[in-house]
Amino acid sequence: MTKDDITGIKELLASKKNIVIVPHKNPDGDAIGSTLGLYHFLLKNNHKVHVIVPNDYPHFLKWIPGEEHIIKYDTNKTDSEALVGQADIIFTLDFNAFHRTGNMAPVLENSKALKIMIDHHQEPDNYATYTYSDVTMSSTCEMVYHFIDKLDLLEQIDKAIATCLYVGIMTDTGSFRFRSTTSKTHRVIAHLIDLGADNNTIHNNVYDTNSHNRLQLLGCALSNLEILPEYRTAYITISQNELNRYDYKKGYTEGIVNYALSLSNIIFAAIFIEDKKEGIIKISLRSKGSFSVNAFSRAHFNGGGHNNAAGGRSEVSLSKTVEKFTSILPTYKKDLNND
Repeated sequence: MTKDDITGIKELLASKKNIVIVPHKNPDGDAIGSTLGLYHFLLKNNHKVHVIVPNDYPHFLKWIPGEEHIIKYDTNKTDSEALVGQADIIFTLDFNAFHRTGNMAPVLENSKALKIMIDHHQEPDNYATYTYSDVTMSSTCEMVYHFIDKLDLLEQIDKAIATCLYVGIMTDTGSFRFRSTTSKTHRVIAHLIDLGADNNTIHNNVYDTNSHNRLQLLGCALSNLEILPEYRTAYITISQNELNRYDYKKGYTEGIVNYALSLSNIIFAAIFIEDKKEGIIKISLRSKGSFSVNAFSRAHFNGGGHNNAAGGRSEVSLSKTVEKFTSILPTYKKDLNND
């Protein structure tokens, strides 16, 4: 983002605007944290602001300050589309291509509102008037912090904003252990704590709210774990029947793929989750080192993301998806064993 961009945004936000903030479909901690952090900031600057999410999100995110004001597009299309139609500005956060918003995509594409993108994923589409894209950043929440700093308004970050931004940085860095966690990230986190983010409470609210069914599903998933040592790869499958057996709720499978990646000598991990309602297999990919799951997912599973964390999808059965995955691995054997 250039100095001219910052000047343009400052001028744009100097007068009251109708603003809509949108994250990607199936929003996670970074998506919810960044949208709500920006929401509180823009409210403090006298704008009329609405956060519209494409669909629901996990229960462990439903305590974040301002969460009660979020509008869900899939259950409130009329109001959502009216607000998008009235918007002067639409901020798109934590995604960089409209299709990542699912059924909201046509609504955003047809909107005449000025678009501002804040995102840290690779290969952004060129739809925004102002694009703040940085793949080196740990999270979109960290980028929102720097965005506020670029506007010379860092002093406006209060406890609510700090809490929202802390959530997204914490979750997208795997509690600060992923490679994307830099010294700059830690300085941002320290400042957010100084400004009121209660790190202990935030961690407990996100990670220490397990239900019995969620833990049983985790046990089921780990019993399905398969290891392919010749490719330094491990994968997990979860069928729709298994999800139903443990009364699946959104967020239950969050982070399970990391158990596969935690195995000794494994640098590539995947989880395949059957979704009968959408008619797809949802795929999460993780890696260590230089093996790019972003490139892998883009090439084979209609997805993308970051070098070490990406998502994808398959429209064939769970068994055929796994068969495809394992059949591709020999092509990458040298890369996986030389990392």
